[in-house]
Amino acid sequence: MILAAVILAFAAAPKVPAGAQSKSFNLARWMQTETALLQELNRSYVDSLPVERMQKAGIDAMLATLDPYTIWVPEDENEDFELMINHSYGGIGAIIWKPDKNGPVIINEPYEGSPAALSGLRCGDEILAIDGATTVGLDATEASSRMKGKPGTKVTFSVRRVYTGAIEDITVTRRKIHLPNVEYAGMLEDGRTGYVLLTGFTEGAASEVRTAVADLQKKGMKELVLDLRGNGGGVLQEAVEIVGIFMPRGTVVVSSKGNSLTREENYKTSAAPIAEQLPLVVMVDSGSASASEIVAGSLQDYDRATIMGARTFGKGLVQSVRPMPYGGQLKVTTAKYYIPSGRCVQAIDYSNRAEDGSVGHIPDSLTHEFTTAHGRKVRDGGGVTPDVELKGREYSRLSYALAYNGIIEHYTIDYVRAHESIAPVEEYHFDDYDGFVKFALASDFDARTSAMASYDRMVEELRKDGLEESFAAELKALKARLDMDKETFLRLKKDEIVPLIEQEIVSRYYYQGAAVQMNLRYDTVLREALKSPRISY
Repeated sequence: MILAAVILAFAAAPKVPAGAQSKSFNLARWMQTETALLQELNRSYVDSLPVERMQKAGIDAMLATLDPYTIWVPEDENEDFELMINHSYGGIGAIIWKPDKNGPVIINEPYEGSPAALSGLRCGDEILAIDGATTVGLDATEASSRMKGKPGTKVTFSVRRVYTGAIEDITVTRRKIHLPNVEYAGMLEDGRTGYVLLTGFTEGAASEVRTAVADLQKKGMKELVLDLRGNGGGVLQEAVEIVGIFMPRGTVVVSSKGNSLTREENYKTSAAPIAEQLPLVVMVDSGSASASEIVAGSLQDYDRATIMGARTFGKGLVQSVRPMPYGGQLKVTTAKYYIPSGRCVQAIDYSNRAEDGSVGHIPDSLTHEFTTAHGRKVRDGGGVTPDVELKGREYSRLSYALAYNGIIEHYTIDYVRAHESIAPVEEYHFDDYDGFVKFALASDFDARTSAMASYDRMVEELRKDGLEESFAAELKALKARLDMDKETFLRLKKDEIVPLIEQEIVSRYYYQGAAVQMNLRYDTVLREALKSPRISY
């Protein structure tokens, strides 16, 4: 009977289109060719084949011809992939610093509520040994790997305490560490505006936002700012349910369309809203991508929120994770998504990107016009264009250099060692900039201005063309005007750098939420948003 059913199923199946047959034939031919090449190389090549390196390079090159988001993850990279996708891993929940391979591991920042924090580990504590094995000779990756492990297992550290110098053995039970999606939620200074910073869209994001909104409503919130700046997205369904906090149950948030063999899917909100009438501002920038664009774009299409900031990244592709042989995984683009107006936010051309990777300039002639629920005009072509455009904060090359080289982070650890406690976040102000300047001057990093870096590139190009001597006098005069010593530059940019130092310091005493609170103190874009007019909806 089973055999008969199978035969009937084949008999009833539609004929495979000629195009699909040709596609299948080409795929089979390619696979046979690749296998034959590898077999011949294995027989004939003068040296032994670096098979694993060839395999990874070949797969990566093949997938690179498709789109930037379709990638293969080998088994040994699964843990990092899990952290990237789900913001979770098995461990103790702390960021470590290993400045010297021949020195101890230093606790840089425990996560709030983590096993590390609950065990009393704090910034500046030195890990001398892990399960009896010295940390001397380990690099940061090796040390981190030994500290991670299956949830429920125990790990014992020999710890030199930061303030007493006492050496203690501390046993910590690992657990699944899930980094929160809502990094901070609270009331702003005006006493009527709630603020939620959403930094991810991993599993549970919608629940976190719903809880945060409900708590803020109890505190008398009259308007909400949902901050999606820098949020690169994540799980599509979480975005749908976040929209459902503000829209009626059953609202279509997004549709996905794959290849000709897959059907269009509509994703609707499933839970009852708790803030359907609450005035809403959504803040975005060029780092807001994917699920962030679904939330911002759909709320804009329904005229439910005022979108403020800069045009979003422009990623309108849906990825699914498929298991591969030998423990590998394939993250593959399976569809494009379309928000309620019919727009796809995917950039027209993958290569047409700005320096930060976001959508480059797209002329209106290449885009299409759509309308929102109330008839406002919106366009596709890449990303979501805000209703109110606000210029983001700009930082000097010096600030980027200090962050990239870890100068501020390393100074913070020294600061913590010298200060057992600090004032509450609301009252704290960093008052030792001279000490920071001294620390930075003793550190090795590129402190050139952007103009000086451009000058050096220009000189190099003139040298290649054999023209450096011809412009020697002009170059000398220009360098004299542009050159600025490190200390002068550091003091000139004090007002820009101090907030960065304050954020690092308060996070070591009061965790990451405190860093967000400190950032709000200096967030000029947010202040501008609060003063800007809202759309009528």
